[in-house]
Amino acid sequence: MAPGLPSTTSLACFCQKLNRLKPLEGSSMETSLQRCLSTLDLTLLGVGGMVGSGLYVLTGTVAKQMAGPAVLVSFGVAALASLLAALCYAEFGARVPRTGSAYLFTYVSMGELWAFLIGWNVILEYLIGGAAVARAWSGYLDSMFSHRIRNFTEAHVGVWHIPFLAHNPDFLAAGIILLASALVSCGARISSWLNHAFSAISLVIILFIIIMGFILAHPHNWSPEEGGFAPFGFSGILAGTATCFFAFVGFDVIAASSEEARNPKRAVPIAIAMSLGLVASAYILVSTVLTLMVPWHSLNPDSALADAFYQRGYSWAGFIVAAGSICAMNTVLLLNIFSGPRILYAMATDGLFFQVFAHVHPRTQVPMVGILVFGVLMAFMALLLDLEALVQFLSIGTLLAYTFVATSIIVLRFQKSPSSSSPGLASPGPVAKEYNSFQDHTQLVGTEQSLAPEPGQLRPALRPYLGFLDRCSSGSTVAWALGVMVASAITLGCVLVFGVSALHLPNWGYILLLLLSTIVFVLSLLVLGAHQQQRQQDIFQIPLVPLTPALSILLNICLMLKLNYLTWLRFSIWLLIGLMVYFGYGIWHSKENHQELQQPATARYVVFPNSSLEERVQAVQPPSQAPKQATSP
Repeated sequence: MAPGLPSTTSLACFCQKLNRLKPLEGSSMETSLQRCLSTLDLTLLGVGGMVGSGLYVLTGTVAKQMAGPAVLVSFGVAALASLLAALCYAEFGARVPRTGSAYLFTYVSMGELWAFLIGWNVILEYLIGGAAVARAWSGYLDSMFSHRIRNFTEAHVGVWHIPFLAHNPDFLAAGIILLASALVSCGARISSWLNHAFSAISLVIILFIIIMGFILAHPHNWSPEEGGFAPFGFSGILAGTATCFFAFVGFDVIAASSEEARNPKRAVPIAIAMSLGLVASAYILVSTVLTLMVPWHSLNPDSALADAFYQRGYSWAGFIVAAGSICAMNTVLLLNIFSGPRILYAMATDGLFFQVFAHVHPRTQVPMVGILVFGVLMAFMALLLDLEALVQFLSIGTLLAYTFVATSIIVLRFQKSPSSSSPGLASPGPVAKEYNSFQDHTQLVGTEQSLAPEPGQLRPALRPYLGFLDRCSSGSTVAWALGVMVASAITLGCVLVFGVSALHLPNWGYILLLLLSTIVFVLSLLVLGAHQQQRQQDIFQIPLVPLTPALSILLNICLMLKLNYLTWLRFSIWLLIGLMVYFGYGIWHSKENHQELQQPATARYVVFPNSSLEERVQAVQPPSQAPKQATSP
């Protein structure tokens, strides 16, 4: 080998570092955070995270510009699509009751580098989301006072015309972020109480909107004279669905808070299902009454609900709706500040981010440094930056996290369950028995044959027909099938999104590519389904695996491909910055890296490709330290 070039062994070790998996500790309920959140608390956290500016702004925008009265269909389809991702989060939140959400789920199933990049993107998602909501909150409050705040700022500060900066600083938005950060730093219980109060007010006002809307409804607004129920046709409904999908972003706050839940195995799945059901019902009913109150083409996209009551002569009701929108945005802002620092805390605890963010205040039991730094950064962004171009980061970061969580579910299901695994290093091991007689040997053979197949192995009923799939090493067939499934999903997404004109293919070539990608996608799912899955009775598991997460992956890829190239360019720049942080700090300070360095010289890491999450990375002890097995006389 040429001097100065790394050896093959060093490259292999470096790649192993990138794919290190986080093992789960045996006492997974132990935490330095306070477990104080009930199922109701988690449900209201999810409702508060999803019912925000989307209900008060997005509904009117989609109804007027994309779908018309059929916006309710768009919300219904988007809710079903969001359910696919929510189910994946529910299983992982019950299985891994730790803070970190998509970052942690990726770390325990797919590897360290991927987990860092997902956590890096989720942090940006919370920062931009909170800053955008704060500016929307400021705009609504300013509109209630006839834009006097904005006029005062422009008169004394002036109007800026600098790229990437707002036209004028938004001191009100920055102030509300700093106030919310101070409240969140008081503890999870205080944050939960505030969320309860704002969510209760918001739900009461939503109920008021629905009742008043049905009282003031005019079915004529759906008539052909006004354009009909679906004036933009089926394509408009699909375009509206893609936009409405992001109205349900926010349920991941429940999974991010699982380490502070009293009974996460039960509470997390129930809270995700209840919050998604409540929010979907609210979106569908509100969009129904909105388009029945006034014609869809006369809606004001910026404040559709309040403006609808103003058009009908109920200005007092419009003021109530504006107050409800502010309460709803308060909950979203609180939850962004609540969740973001906990991702930083999880990454810092694992050593992938600066250790100062792992500090937990002894009295309030919250990551105090992370909350303060996160709040200051978010306030700075809301004060100065033009967030319109950055808001699309929310879409691509969220969809990428959803994709990795769905992929992790498939990886998890085909790993060996802990009960069927070999004993851990601290366990005394099973008692060995000597088989001397012919009857004993017959009993041993019968016992081995009666053992159930482990996850990742071909189902016994299919071995006579698909025995060739069993020739590969354990788990390799599943890994190849998963890789082919993701690649075919990307190809199929490109074909569906870009169409004939963008791909510059003849019709027969387009149809052939569509059929081939669909067939490969389905065949990979059939190969995965032919293998044994992990079954656990004590925790929630989503049905129809691998179909359910595979559909979620395909949907997320299609939505990511619909984003413009500038979004992908900015996203790539952010990823490059993240890679610099990881290779400059995270990979060397990782807790898993320190554990490797502390192993004795005779110990080596052995990676079992088909083992459970708890055993994916374990050390092999020297014979002198290995637990001795008792042998019956």
